[in-house]
Amino acid sequence: MAHVRNHALLLITLGSLVISTAMGLRHGFGLFMEPLSSELEWGRGVFAFALALQNLVWGLSQPFTGALADRFGAAKIIVVGGLLYALGLMFMSLSTSALGMTMSAGLLIGLGLSGTTFSVILGAVGRAVAPEKRSMAMGIVSAAGSFGQFAMLPGTLGLIEWLGWAAALMAMAAIATIIIPLGAMLRDTPSAKTAADLSLKDALNEAAGQKGFWLLCLGFFVCGFQVVFIAVHLPGYLFDKGLAVQVGTTVLALVGLFNIVGTYTAGWMGGIWSKPKLLTWLYLIRGVVITAFVYLPLSPISAYVFGIAMGLLWLSTVPLTNGIVASVFGVRHLSMLGGIVFLFHQLGSFMGVWLGGYFYDLTGNYDTVWQIAIVLSVVAAALHWFINEKPLERNTLTKATP
Repeated sequence: MAHVRNHALLLITLGSLVISTAMGLRHGFGLFMEPLSSELEWGRGVFAFALALQNLVWGLSQPFTGALADRFGAAKIIVVGGLLYALGLMFMSLSTSALGMTMSAGLLIGLGLSGTTFSVILGAVGRAVAPEKRSMAMGIVSAAGSFGQFAMLPGTLGLIEWLGWAAALMAMAAIATIIIPLGAMLRDTPSAKTAADLSLKDALNEAAGQKGFWLLCLGFFVCGFQVVFIAVHLPGYLFDKGLAVQVGTTVLALVGLFNIVGTYTAGWMGGIWSKPKLLTWLYLIRGVVITAFVYLPLSPISAYVFGIAMGLLWLSTVPLTNGIVASVFGVRHLSMLGGIVFLFHQLGSFMGVWLGGYFYDLTGNYDTVWQIAIVLSVVAAALHWFINEKPLERNTLTKATP
């Protein structure tokens, strides 16, 4: 028993370090939009499209990397993902064309993120801990990603101011290589297959037949739309409104800092109360926060308050959403099924970051996208209200809706 606990603790620690590094590096990409676009004389739409493609590639590849992690363990997937991540950052620093930026920031980093973030690592954690501790463990690892966002964002800004955007990306590539040895040490053991386990094909068919699975996917689309739009475009939005660039950096740092509290708390609450109902309230509150930020007078103080409030709600969806998948379908194919749900998150991310750049270049402001984000909060709240997290009874193939 002690060996099992020590293994779970080591896996949680290493997984937290990997996800903290991967998410911390990613969280600062929005800081590159203005200096990179200005120096290369691009509109914001070029860089926004590259990051939109990154999120799309990340999502599209996630079910496949998740399935490979379920079968072969997370370690190999994380090592390959870390290598692709570092190469993507290196080539991004050398890119001087839209195609180069799209292939590096979009394709390579998107593939790297799919192997070093939530679905792969949370799947490994879900298999390693007892069911009653699963939501809390996922909350801890997700909170580590938030800490990385908080800790690394000021450093990213400092690198840009000190070295310029290209050399800063090269330094970030060096940091990303840390993921490779961390992943190699993460000894995740795939769940032993039993006679009662479903095949990969049957697991896909089972999930596809559950209405609640698709409601969860659609709800996660909204999360992706909101958080990535804000992460990428908020610094530019605040700069356009006359606030110093340091204000935008501080706001994103506050998001990362308070997301530690919000994500950990969500994981803890998910072990006590209904996870779907918690998600309903989370999205409703998110809508209120965004509305207040957009329509009340803007100042550095109001921007900081927005960062704190959004931080509490930022990735709180992750342990709750993955916890529902684990509760309903079990952990045998958790990384793969979680990857499918995450695909919808990334489809939303693609739309959020791309529409932000598109409407900005079209109208000179972000008003339309803010309004879409508010409406989507209400939609997501309604979707989650009808999800049931009761485990499926496979012995009778009960048609209960998750």
